[in-house]
Amino acid sequence: MLADLVDLDRHPIHQDGPARDALISRCRADLDTDGMFNLDGFFRADAIAQTLAMAAPLWEEKSFTHQRRHNIYFKKSVPGLSDDHPALKLHDTTNHTLCGDLLQDTPVATLYYDPTLAQFLSDVMETGPLYPMEDQLAAFNVMAYHAGEALNWHFDRSQFTITLLLQKPDQGGGFEYRTDLRSADDPNYDGVAKLLNGEDDRAKLMTVEAGTLNVFKGVNTAHRVTPVEGDTARIITVMTYYDHPGARFTPEEQMGFYGRTG
Repeated sequence: MLADLVDLDRHPIHQDGPARDALISRCRADLDTDGMFNLDGFFRADAIAQTLAMAAPLWEEKSFTHQRRHNIYFKKSVPGLSDDHPALKLHDTTNHTLCGDLLQDTPVATLYYDPTLAQFLSDVMETGPLYPMEDQLAAFNVMAYHAGEALNWHFDRSQFTITLLLQKPDQGGGFEYRTDLRSADDPNYDGVAKLLNGEDDRAKLMTVEAGTLNVFKGVNTAHRVTPVEGDTARIITVMTYYDHPGARFTPEEQMGFYGRTG
């Protein structure tokens, strides 16, 4: 049952009425102000513990180590920019990914495929219907960052990004972001360069507790995960929905992100 996974008393995503309407209004206001919203204590502790326990034996042999040196666009070049433009500064990313096809029996999978969550997100973001991906590798992932590892500056391809923190590291592993750094009409390359040089005073650093659902406007919000410190890994779920059914990554994209196709 959804109530076994989500604190529905605190976050009534399931039942039409004044409480759900108020939650939706708050989330929309936070999106307008900050480019994101957080639902603290969303995923219950027992569901987190069960997911981590089921994932634990898979990390060593089944996870894909995603390690690359990249620019903020994940592209080799950008039309109109010279290769040495400061907006194309290179950074290192390392994380370890378990794909959704390995985690179909976990509480995270149950949450992802429950239409209640997709409907709530659709209502908040006013997108129209949202659908789980048909691609079971990409639909949802559980990612781990160990000491010294980070997800470096980038923009997402999707308009909104949905994450659920399962384990907070001892130190580091913060979520740093700059809301609305670019727009569909203005790539703001000089602003991107300023951010990458540490000169943007509108960049913010956020840390949240395990169980927090975070939704943010990833397509125009530059963001990164700062390097993890200590013996406790940062473990997070990333969930992806589309505005049409049947969405899949190409085989080339699957190989690039997961080291295999499926």
